Amino acid sequence: MSDTSKAVEQPARRRGSARERLLLAASRRFYADGVSATGIDTITAEAGVAKMSLYNNFSSKADLVRAYLDARHEEWMGLYRRRLEEADGGRGGVLAVFDAYVDHAAFAYEHGFRGCGLLNAAAELPAGDEGRAVVRRHKEEVESLLAGHLEELLPGRPEETRAVAEQLAFLLEGAMARAGLEGAATRLEHARTMAANLVDGL
Repeated sequence: MSDTSKAVEQPARRRGSARERLLLAASRRFYADGVSATGIDTITAEAGVAKMSLYNNFSSKADLVRAYLDARHEEWMGLYRRRLEEADGGRGGVLAVFDAYVDHAAFAYEHGFRGCGLLNAAAELPAGDEGRAVVRRHKEEVESLLAGHLEELLPGRPEETRAVAEQLAFLLEGAMARAGLEGAATRLEHARTMAANLVDGL
């Protein structure tokens, strides 16, 4: 490798590292303290980078918030995929969705578990904000995953599949809200049991 190519690669690595540190710091602060209450100075201080580094990686705080929301989505998808590897059939797939939420609640959060980070952020964003659209797409994808697993259990019954998927999505979101208020996964575990009973009765 030439000296020139090394010189080109080094700044790219530094930028990538700074971006990662900024996103990790933003994730911690946004979840623990809220989006509105967390300023740029707080994020750059926690990330250990200059303020200019933030603007070299994100065009604005709003851009950083969207990156945070995308990262939370990917984080949850990773939890779900790991659970799905252990799942068996449509029933197992449905429960993998619930298990991924239980796993999310079990993380070691700085000020404890506060519920769905995506919904918490969306509640702070104004109507029409692009970040809210990111959260909506995530929730729609979760419901779609549930519907996909239910199709295995309800072949040729698309209307029932959609209705049950919506019911399970509501159960999941209600349990997540209560679990966030209580700071524990207990409600999510109860919701998983309810989901298993519902699926077994199809």
